[in-house]
Amino acid sequence: MTDEEVIKRRLIFDGDGTGDDRRFNLLLKMIAKWVNTTDESPEENKQTYDKILVQLSIIEHSRRRSELVTKSNDEQLIKYQNLHAEYEKKIADIKEEITAQRLELEKAKTIKQNRIQYDLLARDIAAEPPRKEMNNQLVQLQKQLKELGEEKRRLVQKLDNRKKQFHVLSTSANQLQALLDEDEAKGETEMNTSLDDVNTNSPEPMSE
Repeated sequence: MTDEEVIKRRLIFDGDGTGDDRRFNLLLKMIAKWVNTTDESPEENKQTYDKILVQLSIIEHSRRRSELVTKSNDEQLIKYQNLHAEYEKKIADIKEEITAQRLELEKAKTIKQNRIQYDLLARDIAAEPPRKEMNNQLVQLQKQLKELGEEKRRLVQKLDNRKKQFHVLSTSANQLQALLDEDEAKGETEMNTSLDDVNTNSPEPMSE
C-alpha cells in the first residue's frame, strides 16, 4: 500500500476531523481485548460487548453525518453552478440589449438632424415666391417631416420601453443575488446548528 493510499484511508477514517480516527482505533482495541480476554465473567464479557456496540454506533452515526454533509455540499455546489450560468446568460442578454439601445439612440439622433435640415429647407422654400411646383414640394416636405416626427416618437417610445425593461431586469438580478446571499447564509447557519446539535447529542466514546 502506497503512502498516498494510507493517507487517504486515514482521512476517510478521521471524517471531518472530529476524532473518528481515534474512535475507530479505540474500537479495534476494544474488539482485540474482548477476543483475547478469556478470564472475564459472562457479565463483564457482556459489558465489554455492549461497549463495542456503543462505540460502533457512534462511528456509524459519525459516518452518516459526514455523508449528509457531503451530499448537502454537493447540492449547494450544483445550485451555485446553475445560478452562475443563469447570471452569465442574463448579463449577456443585458449587454445585447444595451448595444441595441445604443443603435436606436444613434438612429434617433440621425432622424433629429434630418428634421432640422428639413426645417431649414422648408424655411428657404417658404421664403421663395409662391409657385405651384414649390408648393407641391413644400407639401411633400411637410409630409416627410410628419412621417419623420412619427418615426421619432415611435423610436423614443421604444427606447423608453427598453430602458424600463433593462431597469426591471437589473432590479430582478439584484434581488436574486440578495436572495442567493440570504439562502447561502441561512444554509450555513442551519448546517452549523445541525452539526452543533449532533456533536452535543452524540455520546462520548467509551474509554478502555
